[in-house]
Amino acid sequence: MTPVCPFVKASRPDDGSSRKPGDCPIKHGAEHEGGGRAKKEYSGESATVSPKCPFGYDSQTFKLGPLSCMICQALLFDCSKCVPCSHVYCKVCISRFKDCPLCGADVEKIEADTDLQSVVDRFIDGHARIKRSHVDMDKEEEVGENKKVIYEDVSLERGAFLVQQAMRAFRAQNVESAKSRLGLCAEDIRGRIETVGNTSELCSQLGAVLGMLGDCCRAVGDAGSAVTYFEESVEFLSKLSVADLEITHTLSVSLNKIGDLKYYDGDLEAARSYYIRSLNVRRDAIERHPSVPSQTLDVAVSLAKVADADRSVGNEDAAHDRFHEAIKILESLTLKPEEAGLEQRRLSVLEFLKNQLTENG
Repeated sequence: MTPVCPFVKASRPDDGSSRKPGDCPIKHGAEHEGGGRAKKEYSGESATVSPKCPFGYDSQTFKLGPLSCMICQALLFDCSKCVPCSHVYCKVCISRFKDCPLCGADVEKIEADTDLQSVVDRFIDGHARIKRSHVDMDKEEEVGENKKVIYEDVSLERGAFLVQQAMRAFRAQNVESAKSRLGLCAEDIRGRIETVGNTSELCSQLGAVLGMLGDCCRAVGDAGSAVTYFEESVEFLSKLSVADLEITHTLSVSLNKIGDLKYYDGDLEAARSYYIRSLNVRRDAIERHPSVPSQTLDVAVSLAKVADADRSVGNEDAAHDRFHEAIKILESLTLKPEEAGLEQRRLSVLEFLKNQLTENG
């Protein structure tokens, strides 16, 4: 199941047509002709220039802009300058190196570059906020041969832009940078909710972003904050239609993540409660969409989690029954040849379940 895309109308420049499940949840937009160059469509005496960020952070091409860290490929965060070569990176990124990744010079020390960081912060604050209607003739500018060009809005919407930068930073283990960008995104969405109310689109976006913040906190061992973000994510996702498979999948995953954190903290009853909530969400989903194999696999995984929690609290009979139910579900699941990835997952989960029963007689 592909994770819920919080900004389905947005595009991202670093996504190709072969995006794998689990990658950054921003969908790729339609490609423009000319290898990403601004495409002009002439109609009479006017031309339209596709949206373009002057620093290169647009949705049709991928390049590292002048405000990017060359290590994590995200916008600079806690900007730091190498001495003596003066190349600039995120502090967390360059701290892992003894030599400058760009020029190879020894890094004698690292100095904060507050002036450049201020420029980055101002750029983020203003990115994708300028709105210009292409039907407003006052905004047109004269171009060659007396033709008029109409500048559209920046196509990489602010929310998608911030999530894109956050995911690049997260993949490079620059978690504080990711948290900062996601925090700005969440703040923007909350502001819109205060203005227009809890629409499905905004609740979906905020739920997804809060889940990402939870992942960031979990990555650095901050279980308390992770639980808080996941619980808030569940709150917003629970307001949405249960008919949406992506929403229900993300909701169930957030519930399982809370359960995992409670489990590792030793609160087994609380963990079991969250696992059961996730299982119920997935059972409801499979009733509505019985022909979706990934839903069946999700139910089996949830049964395994609940069974493990049952066993941990001493309810061996209940655990035994749930393990058997999960095995029965997976053994009856028939997959098509093109669903090789799901088949591999099915076999892996099935092996785990049988081992659990064997180890406990």
